[in-house]
Amino acid sequence: MKEIVLDTETTGLSVKEGHRIVEIGCIELDDLVPTKNIFHFYLNPERKVSEKAFEVHGYSDEFLSNKKKFFEIADDFLDFVRDKKIIIHNAEFDIGHLNNELSLIGKEKINNSYVIDTLELARNKFPGSGISLDALCKRFRIDNSRREKHTALIDCELLAKVYINLIDQREPTLNLVENNEVKLTTNDSKIGYYRKIILPTKEELYNHNQFLKKNLKKNYF
Repeated sequence: MKEIVLDTETTGLSVKEGHRIVEIGCIELDDLVPTKNIFHFYLNPERKVSEKAFEVHGYSDEFLSNKKKFFEIADDFLDFVRDKKIIIHNAEFDIGHLNNELSLIGKEKINNSYVIDTLELARNKFPGSGISLDALCKRFRIDNSRREKHTALIDCELLAKVYINLIDQREPTLNLVENNEVKLTTNDSKIGYYRKIILPTKEELYNHNQFLKKNLKKNYF
């Protein structure tokens, strides 16, 4: 089963205040293994970035001014995530912003039944404990030293590792992002690539699929 780990960065917290998406990143998993199929764009939000948001991600108005607008990448994004489970940390925030962007251009919204919220998984598994992405990385001994700013692809990579730990599966060891740049691979390097990954066992994959069937309803966009 293929899943998408997703993260966004925005101009601010609330869509009610007109805030927009400035970055979207997605990493595809196939039976919990990264496929190297990545979707990533910086976006021109057509408004100013708030000071607090700039402190979080560091994307300036000048940097974003010549980037694509959401409507230009919307169809490709929907094709990328279609009929796949979407893994998000604090899904209410990201889905709220994504559905706002989609509604602004007359596109159908993302169905929440497709979404796995790792914040809720963590809250249920560790009640009363820290459940931020950084706190979970610390709990699972995941190296998040490159997360000096919030950036979509690095956060997706970290979340993929957190998610696998949250559902008690074995963790792939390969880093997809290094120094804020996506590592590229060729067909010739695939054998070496898969040797670097600790593949889940059949029992672990079965348990993962049972988890999805138990906790999620199958719907369509």
